[in-house]
Formats: sequence, C-alpha cells, structure tokens
Amino acid sequence: MISEKLIEILTCPKCKGEIKYIEEKKMIICQKCRLKFKIIDNIPIMLLEEAEDEN
Repeated sequence: MISEKLIEILTCPKCKGEIKYIEEKKMIICQKCRLKFKIIDNIPIMLLEEAEDEN
C-alpha cells in the first residue's frame, strides 16, 4: 500500500494533473489525461514511456 502523503504529492508527469490511486488494481490513473501508471513493489512507476492509455 502506498502512503496517502505520497499520493497527495504525486502528479501526472505529462499534464501535472491530479492522480487517483486504485489500490485493488495496483495502479495510479491521471484524472485529466487518463494515463495509467503501474505500481510495482509499492513503488509508483511514473514514467511516461511506461504509462498506458486508459481509453
């Protein structure tokens, strides 16, 4: 599980928008541009080249 403090600090690396943590899917989703970022070993992988488009 990722700490809530970290979730508050993180923003999307593409648009700098707010993110949403989806604990059961172990991913972070950008609310604005809809990119999905994986979480591996409780570390968010916030690299654009690793992101997936939610659409």
